Amino acid sequence: MSEEVIKKASKDTCDTFCYDEVLVQRVQPEIEKVEGVELIFKALSDATRMKIAYALTLEKELCVCDVANIIGSTTATASHHLRLLRNMKLAKYRKEGKLVFYSLADNHVHQLVSIALLHSKEV
Repeated sequence: MSEEVIKKASKDTCDTFCYDEVLVQRVQPEIEKVEGVELIFKALSDATRMKIAYALTLEKELCVCDVANIIGSTTATASHHLRLLRNMKLAKYRKEGKLVFYSLADNHVHQLVSIALLHSKEV
């Protein structure tokens, strides 16, 4: 690593160690609240699952066959990803005859996907 790269990398950290004790005491207990939230992002970090979640923001619900065609996969692959989203409580399903329809679990998931998409276009 060249010296120039090292200098650039070090600009994103403090040059000295100090902290605001009151601020830390106030924020630190709040950190526990995010426990398990990373699993939501882990589920959506897969490109295929994100495409499925996005497709589900565009339509009220989609059957597994529709999802498979939209993402260009087999129904088995689509079903696998949809099941994972359902297990993570990001999607729900209903069976109607021989068809299984999936939708996003609630409006929070819809907002999460929509906001992530908006953010990715701004960056």
